[in-house]
Amino acid sequence: MNNYEYIISCLPVLDAGPVSDVGAVVDSIRSQCSKADNVLIDTLLDSFNPDRLNADFYKNALESPNGFLREYLLWDLRVRNTKAEYLNRSLGRPEEQDVVDLPGGSDYDEKPSVCEILEQSDILQREKGLDSLMWDKAQELISLHLFDMDVILSFIARLMIADRWNKLDPKTGRELFHTLVNEIRKTR
Repeated sequence: MNNYEYIISCLPVLDAGPVSDVGAVVDSIRSQCSKADNVLIDTLLDSFNPDRLNADFYKNALESPNGFLREYLLWDLRVRNTKAEYLNRSLGRPEEQDVVDLPGGSDYDEKPSVCEILEQSDILQREKGLDSLMWDKAQELISLHLFDMDVILSFIARLMIADRWNKLDPKTGRELFHTLVNEIRKTR
């Protein structure tokens, strides 16, 4: 267990097209990880399930012993809170409605960039822009990592984003998968 070098070197090459069964890829990764690592993977996967995203989820995630999860899910919270604030203003609702009020969850340096994306009139472009920010953050957080759990978590986060776009817009999904392949190849 926890042979991160092996797990990372065996991550799928995705240049032949989108992975048809993302669940199988994640299950394969999980089968090679310890119980503690699978808890981290569970937390990350829960962040892609809107039904699980509440104050308790984020409070627990921000207390994770894993630096990637803490930073990535804090970024996720910030983007979601900014999106909720934007929607509230647009709909004339109280600005704090549906905002998860946790330390660091609302004020951050990149907020103007997120707001700029939210101001776009094309809903698809807004979603692509927000997912691009999430993708970039997942990549940025592992810039000094080579063979550890953070690299695996980053791969899974980006795989989930690419899978989402493959379902919504196959062309964008393919482009994201190709980007992910190129990024993985650079680490080998």
